[in-house]
Amino acid sequence: MSVIPMCYETQYFGFTPQTCILRLYISFQDYLFDMLLVVESVILKKLEKFPNSGINRFEVRESTEKYLSLINERFNYLFQKMENCLLRLVLNIPRNILLREDEVHGNYSYSKNQYDVLQNEVQTLHRQYKEEKRVTQSLLAELEEQKAVQAELEKILSWFDGLDKICREHGIIDLMESFAFMAQTSKKLQVSVKEIDDKHKKLALDMTSRTPVQRRTQRSSQGKLTLY
Repeated sequence: MSVIPMCYETQYFGFTPQTCILRLYISFQDYLFDMLLVVESVILKKLEKFPNSGINRFEVRESTEKYLSLINERFNYLFQKMENCLLRLVLNIPRNILLREDEVHGNYSYSKNQYDVLQNEVQTLHRQYKEEKRVTQSLLAELEEQKAVQAELEKILSWFDGLDKICREHGIIDLMESFAFMAQTSKKLQVSVKEIDDKHKKLALDMTSRTPVQRRTQRSSQGKLTLY
């Protein structure tokens, strides 16, 4: 049995050629053994018709084993030739032939150094792909945030449109001028409130700084006390 590794043939057939030949060999051996058992049973039946032949069952078995050994020796010799024929012609793929899925290797053959360079380029591209994927995910997240902000801005604009409509219905033509007028009025009110507050504080301070009036008493001629 050949021990030469036939990896390319195994890739093509899906099994090793040596395994195929071994199964053929075992199948032939089993068939040969079964055939000799059948022949032995026929001989024993024939001997039953000749009881005085002087041949017993043990002698028949011994003869069968000797015949099996002889046949097995010749079979191994012939099978070895068949094995060489199968391995060289039937189950062998010539070295100058490429399978269809391996034709690309024949068209684009590379040395080890070129292969290492390609591997480095593949790893670099893989890292770049991961980085671009991370950036893309970040941009998508930012885009979702922008969509949420845009939705809020649209709500605010819709609110302003409604407010502008209400202002126009009440005679206010320009909403921006209305806001400016309201801002100026608010500032004026704040100034007025501050002035009033300052005056109130000043008035309270003046009230607290005054000297309280003392009451004087005088006894009248009738002996009564008079306040003045």
